[in-house]
Amino acid sequence: MEVKNFAVWDYVVFAALFIISSGIGVFYAIKERKKTTSREFLVGGRQMSFGPVALSLTASFMSAVTVLGTPADVYRFGASYVLFFITYALVIILTSELFLPVFYRSGITSTYEYLQLRFNKPVRYAATVIYIVQTILYTGVVVYAPALALNQVTGFDLWGSVIATGTVCTFYCTLGGLKAVVWTDAFQMVVMIVGFLTVLIQGSNHAGGLHSVLEQAENGSRLYIFDFDVDPLRRHTFWTISVGGTFTWLGIYGVNQSTIQRCISCKTEKHAKLALYFNLLGLWIILLCAVFSGLTMYSHFKDCDPWTSGIISAPDQLMPYFVMELFSTMPGLPGLFVACAFSGTLSTVAASINALATVTFEDFVKSCFPRLSDKLSTWISKGLCLLFGVICTSTAVAASLMGSVIQAALSIHGMCGGPMLGLFSLGIVFPFVNWKGALAGLLTGILLSFWVAIGAFIYPAPASKTWPLPLSTDRCDLSNVTESVPPALSSRPAIAETWYAISYLHYSTVGCLGCIAAGVIISFLTGRQKGKDIPPLLIRPVCNLFCFWSKKYKTLCWCGVQHDSGTEQENLENGSTWKQGAESVLQNGLKQESLAHVPGYDPKDKSYDNMALEKITHF
Repeated sequence: MEVKNFAVWDYVVFAALFIISSGIGVFYAIKERKKTTSREFLVGGRQMSFGPVALSLTASFMSAVTVLGTPADVYRFGASYVLFFITYALVIILTSELFLPVFYRSGITSTYEYLQLRFNKPVRYAATVIYIVQTILYTGVVVYAPALALNQVTGFDLWGSVIATGTVCTFYCTLGGLKAVVWTDAFQMVVMIVGFLTVLIQGSNHAGGLHSVLEQAENGSRLYIFDFDVDPLRRHTFWTISVGGTFTWLGIYGVNQSTIQRCISCKTEKHAKLALYFNLLGLWIILLCAVFSGLTMYSHFKDCDPWTSGIISAPDQLMPYFVMELFSTMPGLPGLFVACAFSGTLSTVAASINALATVTFEDFVKSCFPRLSDKLSTWISKGLCLLFGVICTSTAVAASLMGSVIQAALSIHGMCGGPMLGLFSLGIVFPFVNWKGALAGLLTGILLSFWVAIGAFIYPAPASKTWPLPLSTDRCDLSNVTESVPPALSSRPAIAETWYAISYLHYSTVGCLGCIAAGVIISFLTGRQKGKDIPPLLIRPVCNLFCFWSKKYKTLCWCGVQHDSGTEQENLENGSTWKQGAESVLQNGLKQESLAHVPGYDPKDKSYDNMALEKITHF
């Protein structure tokens, strides 16, 4: 493959991204130098407004895997990927209306603090360890995979980009904390959109206009979007994307520490919800840009596919190769696209480092050392950011030795996300589930999702379910053509044609539903949790939506939880007063014995009086 090297202006544009990102970290380190509490460092003092948080959420959600992988997916499989438009909407609605109110009103910093409040410490620690391991692994791959793709196409130095990414993210996370991460993400979000728009404008002009792009995509069967086949083995249909995709992204997004940490950093619950809904607009914009980039790329390569012809060695290299061809006579613009791709990487890595530092500090350090001074807590938080920055960068180096395992590593995020979603759903939606059911459900979900994902890795799905749309090499140099051969399916067990062949989007579905089913069953077998022992703020009474006509049935579905012990919604809607009081109450590991001293808490009934809690002031 011919490698097209960067020009000087490409490096200038790319370097500007790193310099500005680092500068934001230095700015907030200087500006916030007198605010030395870990609360300021990890959650921005809970005074962020919705605008920058919304941009940060979108940038963190869309990694370089999205920038490089989504256009390649559309190029190979068609524009059905645009159905994630529906998935994102469902994910944001469920996150903002089901999960966020519970996390926000609880005054927690780590989402896993909720699990100790609702269940006990073993459940909390089990979930935290799973999150830390899968986030470190995923972050390492997110750094390495795009760097490898760009290196093989553009000649951009592989290890230089990996080390620079890890160093810059660690630098501004350690110096500026969450505020630096949020504002840097906002800047990187703008860079991502500008990069995509540049490719779209030049690509569509080169193809003869947007109408020509769509016409050629139609002729190539790339615009067949709505496939209502209910077969869960099909890779992308309306149902696998809208249902399986919702489970996948809700597991990654709705109960993920990096997302919730940004939401609870907002000054009020209203701002947190606005951040999520404005973030939805950003997700839609990035999705449409990525889909149209894939269609534009197809119109350019419709007669000579560089992957099938052997010009490039992997689908992830399609987009960088397309950009280098498109802007071959325009120095600086390839650098802009690389900056676009690495903006996704930087935002994801920074979010992960900050979230890892937060859960480690809140779930382990504060539990072991509850009386740390504010200054020492801040320095420990910064040290954790530095530590996880080094670990994530090292994992990226190790990813180079994994070979084909990289694809499996990318799936781990979804494989762990489903069981995590099931665990939090058990706590928030099912009041009768006890800690034994929660722990058993988590382990069951992990085992099921790993079983199906590893089985699919060993026995790839049949070609009829996953094989891409036709790609042409009619106008290629035939001396370079290598024939694409479907994977051999000999000596396959029967289970490989059904269970292992399920769409990758359903890995989280399997893990989540398996966790919920096992949790409910084990709880009934071991003795249900008594509703009167659960503070109402830890449960979201979703049954009210279905039993709105009858207070009797609503009360029955509450399973003894005292949701009517005051006008809970009115008392908690303002958010700020409640959150500050609850934060003092639930700090230092959320030890249950400390709750007995809280105004409004009855040790005998183990329940809160929300009217009294609202009057607690931060001390």
